[in-house]
Amino acid sequence: MKICRFKGPYGPRVGVVEGSDTVADLGTATLREILDAPNPADHIRHLADQTRLSMPIGNLEFLPPVEHQEVWAAGVTYQRSKTARMEESQASASLYDKVYEAPRPELFFKSLPEKVIGHRGNVGIRKDAKWNVPEPELALVLNAQGKLVGYTIGNDMSSRDIEGENALYLPQAKVYKGSCALGPFINIGATEEEARTWTIKLQIWRSGQQVFAGETSVAQIKRTFGELAQYLFRSQEFPNGAVLLTGTGIVPADDFTLAAADKVMIEISGIGALTNTVAVV
Repeated sequence: MKICRFKGPYGPRVGVVEGSDTVADLGTATLREILDAPNPADHIRHLADQTRLSMPIGNLEFLPPVEHQEVWAAGVTYQRSKTARMEESQASASLYDKVYEAPRPELFFKSLPEKVIGHRGNVGIRKDAKWNVPEPELALVLNAQGKLVGYTIGNDMSSRDIEGENALYLPQAKVYKGSCALGPFINIGATEEEARTWTIKLQIWRSGQQVFAGETSVAQIKRTFGELAQYLFRSQEFPNGAVLLTGTGIVPADDFTLAAADKVMIEISGIGALTNTVAVV
């Protein structure tokens, strides 16, 4: 079951995808209401039966699948990510090796909900950075109790030269205007076992030509989803729930950097595809 947020005639709405080309409006329901329901899937079906208003999915203006949920991120959860971050940072290379092996994961704040970019929106590359890449990631959608309710697609935009200069510059490399995109759908109810069969694909297009393509598997994430969620909720409160990016296993070559007007498409089987255009910020 997939849900989405979209722009309705009277403001943001939540809808459930029916078939391949229709979305049923869930009325005045909020994302928090759905995530905190004892059985989110049953609650969604009940809301859809009450409203009985459907529309073509192609006509929707998608909104990011967050309302008041903070977005956080986990790092160095793939072997490929560990290797890339060690290569980009001579001074801090050993830190990433230690994080990959340590019991405690790397977790960092990524975005306030109002700053998240949705499907077809513009993601940003910093004007003071020279080495910018997208990071395609599976994102966990967690309710206020820290329970995993669903999954969406995330793009953890990163300035690799800033991070590589000094590990303490991580917030500047990761948190800036247009640095976080999510959407367009949330897969509700899939188990971790099912999600680990999914593939993640990244395509980057420039002037109509594909300049990068890569693929990995969710199965390559070292840590369990429960482990990541449990650490996020330690000594923390998220009354509206939270979204947690789980790290990237696709890293373009060191001589590649994004440019303005590039098209970035991230596809996760079981969820859909998130597409964004790059802009300098």
